[in-house]
Amino acid sequence: MKKGILTAILATVSAVLAFGFFHPTADASKPDYTITADATYAPFDFQDKDNKYVGIDQDLLKEIAKASGFTYNVKPMTFNAAMQSVASSQADGVIAGTTITDERKKVYDFSDAYYKTGIAWATAKKSNIKSLDDLKGKVVALKTGTAGAEYAEKIKDQYGFKISYFSDSDTVYRDVINGNSDATFADLPVLQYTIKNGTDLRVQNAQDPFDAGYLGFAVKKGSNQQLLSDFNKGLAIIKKNGTYDKVVNKYLSAKAETFTGSAKDNKTVWGILTSNKKTFLSGLSQTAYLTVVGIVLASLWGMLLGVMGVSKNRFVRGLSTTVVYTFRGMPMLVLAFFLYIGFPALTGIKISAWTAGILTLVLNEGAYTGAFVRGGFNSVDSGQMEAARSLGLSHAQAMRRVIIPQGLKLMVPSFINQFIITLKDTSLLSAIGILELTQTGTLIVTRNSQGFRVWAIVAMIYLVVITLLTLLSNWVEKRTNA
Repeated sequence: MKKGILTAILATVSAVLAFGFFHPTADASKPDYTITADATYAPFDFQDKDNKYVGIDQDLLKEIAKASGFTYNVKPMTFNAAMQSVASSQADGVIAGTTITDERKKVYDFSDAYYKTGIAWATAKKSNIKSLDDLKGKVVALKTGTAGAEYAEKIKDQYGFKISYFSDSDTVYRDVINGNSDATFADLPVLQYTIKNGTDLRVQNAQDPFDAGYLGFAVKKGSNQQLLSDFNKGLAIIKKNGTYDKVVNKYLSAKAETFTGSAKDNKTVWGILTSNKKTFLSGLSQTAYLTVVGIVLASLWGMLLGVMGVSKNRFVRGLSTTVVYTFRGMPMLVLAFFLYIGFPALTGIKISAWTAGILTLVLNEGAYTGAFVRGGFNSVDSGQMEAARSLGLSHAQAMRRVIIPQGLKLMVPSFINQFIITLKDTSLLSAIGILELTQTGTLIVTRNSQGFRVWAIVAMIYLVVITLLTLLSNWVEKRTNA
């Protein structure tokens, strides 16, 4: 039985890999360089109304590559994941509105500066806070890893405020607008763009930004020096021929509707849904794909762990218990980051985001599956085993012909419930750049700043799908108990 399950797992994994999880690394036609970017940092990096990745960073990179003659593909993700992907050699370079600092120079080599920026701070429009002194005892919301966060950390003791951290800009803004936090710090162009787009914030120092600094393109220290040289070469060319100024002015001068779509479409849930229906459907299809592949492989792996968990061999039982305990006790997000960033940094082996995502689902969900499979087998009356053995069946034969069939019947509802859990857990994989339904929502919010309406749509999509799966679970349970 164990051999059969293991064979099935290997066959399924092979089929999945053949379908394309490792396809990007094997495709000779792919661009020469892999560049990571922050997917949620308008106007530097974001997705426009046509679902294309645009922004000051993206347009500059495009023109620089054209001028220098290199090719690339972009992997948008969260800022921290983008930076760590380069540090772990998962990507060749990163362009994400990254401020050049002495601390970062210890880990990365930077290009020539391509943009001068400064830090601004903002409050809700109706806030009574007028100066930094008014922040004493207050809470400041910050996006992790940004120059604004670094500046706020430097002055928090001087002005006596507390800090809350978030991984994306829109959540930061909503926290301030809703009154949970009192202010935020960020690059001035970023705050100006989101306010132009309808976010109810007020910049307090638009004419006098703090801690002026420079943004740069980064590669891992000591690596990809040719890419860095090509970037600098292309940057010099586009600054000289005027292309640089055209790109920057395009995003700082244009109306927000140029990138977000009509204001009418963004003012209602129905308008957002209809104008972004292809995007939502694409995100949902990726979520469904992750869920189906993840649950199939996790079920096979969990079955093997469950069978091992009721083995007569103490070592095999102990191994199963250890695996289940380890991966049930590890938060899924931590596991995803370890597989995508930590493991490559440790071994030097690159893993695609999709492979890391599927492995995360298999290891985590498989551990939970293994636990209830083992419990299902143990719930079968012990007299069934005794009766089977009295008929001359070996322990293995009794398990295969008597215990496992009865146990599986008891487990059907648990398998359906695990399917629902896996569907929801796929949302965590957005942190490593997988464009599933939650990440799709994040990209739309970054573009149009309509967090409440977009997340209401995403929540309803999840609710509808989970309701259908719950009805399926109830139907299957009735059929198996009939």
